[in-house]
Amino acid sequence: MRPGPRNLITDVAGLKVGSAEDAALRSGATVLTAETPFIAAVHVMGGAPGTRETDLLAPDKLVTHADALVLSGGSVFGLDAASGVVDGLRAMGRGFAVGPVRAPIVPGAILFDLLNGGDKDWIENPYRALGRAALERAGEDFALGSAGAGFGALTADFKGGLGSASCLLESGLTVGALVAVNSLGSTVVGEGPEFWAGPWEMAGEFGGFPPARRFDPGFEPSPTKRQGEATTIAVVATDAALTQAEALRMATAAHDGMARAISPSHTPFDGDLIFAAATGARALKEPDRDRFLLGHAAAVCLSRAVARAIHEARSFPGDLQPSWRSRFEANP
Repeated sequence: MRPGPRNLITDVAGLKVGSAEDAALRSGATVLTAETPFIAAVHVMGGAPGTRETDLLAPDKLVTHADALVLSGGSVFGLDAASGVVDGLRAMGRGFAVGPVRAPIVPGAILFDLLNGGDKDWIENPYRALGRAALERAGEDFALGSAGAGFGALTADFKGGLGSASCLLESGLTVGALVAVNSLGSTVVGEGPEFWAGPWEMAGEFGGFPPARRFDPGFEPSPTKRQGEATTIAVVATDAALTQAEALRMATAAHDGMARAISPSHTPFDGDLIFAAATGARALKEPDRDRFLLGHAAAVCLSRAVARAIHEARSFPGDLQPSWRSRFEANP
């Protein structure tokens, strides 16, 4: 495996990502969409998820394809970001055809960033507008770190953020990951600077530190956030032709990558979940081997994307936590 040319989830041909954020709000939204609808699935392992239309993505349900996936800050208010994306897609003539009507399929998930120091005293929910703005900005290149759904994210010790990574397989298949990291757990070993994801790093993408030193296996972490205040939400994607059940298996395997990069993960206080997206552009040449490697590659990409989210986050006045860069780089 090697990184794709952008080292972003948009190395999966046809995918686009857009983000919008509000600095005063200290929050934002991120949208993944494509030129045509794509197979979508979801797997939830956190104890406090916040979601929209995820039941629709079960393999036994009628609709197998989505028009977009939304990751947003804002807790329950952030679920409205998907409404803005629905509005925008409808204006484009996109959506599931029901007679003459088009109904865009836009599942979403949220993280909790309501206590990060931003101005949350709004009169009208701002997330619908953020969702539509993110859709309108969707393209192949997008910012990491303090952007979109990760703009106001926090972790156990450093600012969270938006991360992405990709890899190309020898088979010709491409895999990518997109993640908003707002975890109860830590992404660094001890006090850093090494990332738990260090052994999976490619081409110095998050600092090029040696693999993480051994950490005390008897260490007992304390929850620094309360139930509902955390959550890491992600998308893993591929250009492989997968069924919805196969996409679900890829999302399930990708949770290994989250657990490798965040310690601890999947706690009762996190709403950790992973969407999967498959564009279907490439047939599986060796189905058993390819499905096996897709799960592994999705986990590797997600680990790397988590570390990149933290590595790229920036410092702003009034931050409640330092950014990784402010602590370990001379010019954050």
